Amino acid sequence: QVQLVESGGGLVQAGGSLRLSCAASGRTFSGYAMAWFRQAPGKEREFVAAINGIGSRTYYVDSVKGRFIISRDNAKNTVYLQMNSLKPEDTAVYYCAADISYGGSSVSSLKYEYDYWGQGTQVTVSS
Repeated sequence: QVQLVESGGGLVQAGGSLRLSCAASGRTFSGYAMAWFRQAPGKEREFVAAINGIGSRTYYVDSVKGRFIISRDNAKNTVYLQMNSLKPEDTAVYYCAADISYGGSSVSSLKYEYDYWGQGTQVTVSS
């Protein structure tokens, strides 16, 4: 079992920044690919960003490229999402997810690839 706990959400004005954190349990964190997804009210959960187990590869949805950065600190069992130049359309509940298959080598945007999910943290961007 892997437990994921997100933090760092909140209310911010458009153009501002937030950094989300996701702390994971388990001894083999570097063997997990990690991702962030988000879900706005009335919409499906969508992929935001992913990173492989050793942090050498990342993947972003087009709408956040150049604004968001995903990173990880395997010594702290934590993955981060630095969100800059926030827009009202970034408002959503943000979830982190872990893919424990393939030793962390996979970097996927597909929800069904991820085995464990956190409970989410709310991000609200005001205009």
